[in-house]
Amino acid sequence: MSQPRSAGILLYRHGARGIDVLLILPGGPYWRRRNEGAWQIPKGAIEPGEEPIQAAVRELQEELGVVLEGKAPRRLCTVRQAGGKRVEAFATERDWDVADLVSAEISIEWPPRSGRIVTVPEVGEARWFPLDEADAAMLASQRPILDALRAMLLDNKRRKAGSAS
Repeated sequence: MSQPRSAGILLYRHGARGIDVLLILPGGPYWRRRNEGAWQIPKGAIEPGEEPIQAAVRELQEELGVVLEGKAPRRLCTVRQAGGKRVEAFATERDWDVADLVSAEISIEWPPRSGRIVTVPEVGEARWFPLDEADAAMLASQRPILDALRAMLLDNKRRKAGSAS
């Protein structure tokens, strides 16, 4: 049996102190009191016949209400989460007001094995983090996504410097 696959997009912007990244805290009671080490990129399952980039763009819209237009997100890396799920990560530069969060709702069993179904927002909160502070906030298994973004940004900087000479 193959491991579940997901895809997501890391939004980034040039903030007052450098690069900021947009991370989300999932909704629902399990995540309610979590903070450090719980934030992640908006992501979701890759449907049969769907390309990872298509799933990532769809999930960004479903989870946050963000519609991407223009330049396609760049592929960053693939990470394997603690439970075995593989996440295909992409990045694109885009500013977005977290007050505009419009999250889809999902039904979950809570408490676990209780038989009681509750409806919760898929995303409880979205927040911009300075890139140098995002590592501590982010889910440990997704931290390599931040390293991949750093490498991509450094490569972009080198290319611009090379083309300017």
